Amino acid sequence: MNTRHPSYRSPILATLLALAGYALFPFPGASQQPDNPVPKQTASLSGPSAQSLQQSSAPLANSPVRLTLEDALNRARKNSVQFQSAQTDAAIAHLDRYQAGAALLPSVTYDNQALYTQGASPALANQTGLPVRFIANNAVHEYISQANVHESIDVAGIAGFHRASAAAALARARAEIASRGLVVTVVQSYYAVAAAQQKLETARKGSDEGDSFLKLTQDLEKGGEVAHADVIKADLQAHERRRQLQEAQLALLNARLDLAVLVFPEFNDNFEVADDLHATIPMPSLAEVQQQAAKENPDVRAALEAVRAAGYDVTAARAGYLPSLGLDYWYGIDAPNFGVNFPTRVNGQSFSNLGSSASATLNIPIWNWGATQSRVKQAELRRTQTQRELSLTQRKLLAEIQSLHAEADTALNELAGLGRSAELAAESLRLTILRYKGGEATVLEVVDAQTTNAQSNAAYQDGAVRYRVALANLQTLTGVLTTP
Repeated sequence: MNTRHPSYRSPILATLLALAGYALFPFPGASQQPDNPVPKQTASLSGPSAQSLQQSSAPLANSPVRLTLEDALNRARKNSVQFQSAQTDAAIAHLDRYQAGAALLPSVTYDNQALYTQGASPALANQTGLPVRFIANNAVHEYISQANVHESIDVAGIAGFHRASAAAALARARAEIASRGLVVTVVQSYYAVAAAQQKLETARKGSDEGDSFLKLTQDLEKGGEVAHADVIKADLQAHERRRQLQEAQLALLNARLDLAVLVFPEFNDNFEVADDLHATIPMPSLAEVQQQAAKENPDVRAALEAVRAAGYDVTAARAGYLPSLGLDYWYGIDAPNFGVNFPTRVNGQSFSNLGSSASATLNIPIWNWGATQSRVKQAELRRTQTQRELSLTQRKLLAEIQSLHAEADTALNELAGLGRSAELAAESLRLTILRYKGGEATVLEVVDAQTTNAQSNAAYQDGAVRYRVALANLQTLTGVLTTP
């Protein structure tokens, strides 16, 4: 007796039976939850373990974004509408150049047309030899299906291609100008935040010192060592320091908001900046700036490309005096039936409807009431104006090189003095308070030392920002941003 096991009949059948078994009797661990599911381990934690886990995960979720200057610049390039608009204009100009070049090459099209007209009567057809009433049509049913190769040879088209090339280069130069200008804006906003943070710390320290000095005068008044006028002056000074603290907090908030708008696509003020405001940065020499600006300045490059584009505009306008040549070649059918062959045979032989034709058209301008001359004059005026603008840009570049370099050099020299002044003002405040405790200084001297300390520190922070912005302005000429 020949007995077979059902599972051996077919591998496919065995697979289907296995899948059906899993569907009807699934494993609890694979596809079915138990009646009383066990919570996840993280959810089942309680007590100190759960609290420590929540405390450790919360800072990670709400941790601020740490921004370096390079990060801020990269984010700003992606989010700046003005910069992206300049980039878009450059891309559009590049595509315009491509289209102008494609217009100089032969084009191929395939035209299809069907003409239906009223036929002529037999008597009229015998008399005229035409099967239709309208002599413009060749048959009652006429079908045209032809490929056309067209080429136009025109000086204006060639000049238009060169003009589009100059316009594309001009757009790229303007995009570079926008990029360098964005760097200045980001640097100014970035270090304004850093300076505002330093000023806030100074204001907070000054507020604490004002409160401490107020308490000191009150204690000395109780001991009969100073007059009540000192307490009043110290109280006024303490109120002034608290007001300056509030102003510093507001200034930091506004600076952070300005930077957040620049660098984040969605509003986000949960960030912090790197503390490199007072990092040492070498300044390039005047010779280096002049050398880099001579070959990397986009303003001069944009002015040069504008002059070149205007020159090709003049060439295109003058092309209106010259002839233009058009060449066409057709291949296909122009027959009373839509087909490759004629519908009837003659002596058993079929005839093809396929054929070709060619034409050459030479357009010679004769008279257009001086319109061409007017366009030439118009283009020459534009070219003269762009030449003037180029000369102005070159002169401005020479002046800006010396001016911006002198600005950066002055800011660097003053920064060292401002830092020394801040250190001396802090030391003077400390010594003046000690002299006041010893009865050798007046309350006015202490107040004056506090004011000088606050002003010196604020001037030091502003001087650091001024130097960073001056270096950023130099990179608008050289294309190189000096960073720590």
